[in-house]
Amino acid sequence: MSFDQLGLRAELLKAVETKGYTTPTPIQSKAIPVILDGRDIFARAQTGTGKTDAFGLPLVEILSRGKSNGRHPRALVLTPTRELALQVGESIKALARRVSLRCTVVHGGVRIQPQIDRLKRGVDILVATPGRLLDLASLRHLNLLQIEFVVFDEADRMLDLGFNEEITEVINLMPYERRTMLFSATYTQEIRDLAAKMLRDPEHIEVTPKKTAAESVIQKVHLVEKTNKRPLLVHLITSGRWSRVLVFCRTKHGANKLTDKLTDHGISAAALHGNKSQSLRTRTLEEFKRGEIRILVATDVAARGLDISNLPFVVNYDMPSIPEDYVHRIGRTGRAGVSGIAVSLVSAEEKRFLDAIEALLKHKIPVEKVDGYTQGHDVPDFVLFRPGSTGGGKKVDKELQEIVEQRKESKQKSNTRKGKSKSSGKGPKAASKAGAKPGSKPRAGKKTGDAGKKPSRPASRSSQPSRPGKPRGRR
Repeated sequence: MSFDQLGLRAELLKAVETKGYTTPTPIQSKAIPVILDGRDIFARAQTGTGKTDAFGLPLVEILSRGKSNGRHPRALVLTPTRELALQVGESIKALARRVSLRCTVVHGGVRIQPQIDRLKRGVDILVATPGRLLDLASLRHLNLLQIEFVVFDEADRMLDLGFNEEITEVINLMPYERRTMLFSATYTQEIRDLAAKMLRDPEHIEVTPKKTAAESVIQKVHLVEKTNKRPLLVHLITSGRWSRVLVFCRTKHGANKLTDKLTDHGISAAALHGNKSQSLRTRTLEEFKRGEIRILVATDVAARGLDISNLPFVVNYDMPSIPEDYVHRIGRTGRAGVSGIAVSLVSAEEKRFLDAIEALLKHKIPVEKVDGYTQGHDVPDFVLFRPGSTGGGKKVDKELQEIVEQRKESKQKSNTRKGKSKSSGKGPKAASKAGAKPGSKPRAGKKTGDAGKKPSRPASRSSQPSRPGKPRGRR
């Protein structure tokens, strides 16, 4: 099937050609005809499958056939994150301008007044995050009663981020007679409940790739102690001369801390997470894309929606607790036919997360050892044998090990004898504490009853005469 067979107008076909597309992706070939036919859809599709154009092309096609109703939007695309909103908005704007439609993006993290000013000039398609959308509606700068189409993009991620109540509020602001499209990467019970509440007689579309993770991504695991993760990451970056790396951390604090540590090692790094202002996040991302920043340390805010071309490395510094998030994370590399490498640093506490990910992928991820860093590694020859160390004795002669063990046992026996001597209170030390050596007589001029008492010290050093020519103070 070609785009010419989908029933799109010539201007949109030209826009698709400009993007470099020759044939529609599976989600596009299935969703576009259904949307053009007037049906609600409930689609399951992973990131990177072309789903933005799957709803963007028919949405623009249908709206271009009618007349604008003035200032308020006729179509709404709701996204979970600012980055995804900006990317979706950029894609739809490229289509909308071909047919003289107006598309605007609104999201939090930036000043609201410029967005209010843009809305006053009129908009046909609005791409928004839930929080800022409700802010604009509560201030009466946005009216959703004329919405004809609504798209929930990455709906599962919205629920993960706790937008349940916001989604309900948005639905209540829109008319009952509307067309609804819901796209999700997973089919959890929460998603099914949401679909049942929003959709009417929907067409179910499911596009699941044969392999959950892209074949162009080489995956590997390093089993490492939690405290050894940072040294291992620094070693991998420096020894491998990695140029651009996207590193995922679980928390914002962890991302900031790792960024500071990498910078201390002379590695150019920056953090990207929800506590950063949107202007700073946008600037940081652009600098990373241009290669001005070597390492981008991010939370899962960057796991979906970021399209970074020629990104060679993705590192899971902290393993995700949700298996699907792993697929989204490593999907940032190996895009557009270019191969990439996804490295996961897995501690003992995170082994259960790895097991869940491998169950989703239906295969084991290869484990690689790094001498001196990972668990169960072979210690290099130059590392000295240390008693009690794990792995260090593999390359040591048995004679040397026996000598070390004998010394260790001898030391333990000596410590045991000393402990018994102290606890009994007998022996030379106990006698010396009594004030006299065994068999000695008391000093002249002293009473035996005073034995064991220490002579009193002078009240202060200042009361003692100082010797001339010698400085006072510590010896």
